[in-house]
Amino acid sequence: MRRLLILAAAFLAAGPALAGQPVTLKADTVDDDGMVTLSDLFDGAGAAGRVSVAARPGNGVVLDALAVQGIARRSGLDWANAEGLRRIVVRGGAATASASAPRGNVDVLTYARNLVAGEIVQPADVAWGKAAASPADAPADPDMVIGMAAKRALRAGATVSARDVGAAQVIKSGDIITVLYEADGVSLALQGKAMGAAGVGEALAVQNLASKKIIQAMVTGPGQAVVGPAADQMKTVRSTRYAVR
Repeated sequence: MRRLLILAAAFLAAGPALAGQPVTLKADTVDDDGMVTLSDLFDGAGAAGRVSVAARPGNGVVLDALAVQGIARRSGLDWANAEGLRRIVVRGGAATASASAPRGNVDVLTYARNLVAGEIVQPADVAWGKAAASPADAPADPDMVIGMAAKRALRAGATVSARDVGAAQVIKSGDIITVLYEADGVSLALQGKAMGAAGVGEALAVQNLASKKIIQAMVTGPGQAVVGPAADQMKTVRSTRYAVR
């Protein structure tokens, strides 16, 4: 028993030494040399501040907060992320802004690499840049395109626009799907043939297998779509989302 108590005491005493150094995310995350380090992101990083996190290919880069947290932890730092951040935007410093000034003065999201049609946009695939003008449907928040699928091949350096991406396809043309209608306690279901491909939240033309009529439905998941009040509600949410973009 005495030996167990000694071991437990030693373990508890070692606890604080094993814990990482608490750090806080800077209010303004800025990088001046094209390589984002922990000292660019956190106050109190100390010697670990020299650890590289990511390259900044343009006037800014979007980092995944969970990945940054992991790098910090492996470097002996403890970032609690009490705010629950999903992304960290790091912009270029004064030198970067000065060098890019002749190219334009509007901040826009750009693609950091080439993407093929159907590829899912990842946090590292977009970066802030400068342009003479911004597309009318340019997203103001990286989260509006991250996780979406490219509708066509996209070129590195091109300005991001909402029409470039869409929900990842869960229904293919020719699929037999179930279309649901629910209203006032009435629930109906029919089988239909998808007349095109679509992702969750997108409109889809469906041919009723019984009547052969074409109806418009909203996709809710793999092999599933809705019509009626549920579809109208999804259309409203979708219209509001694009208006915000």
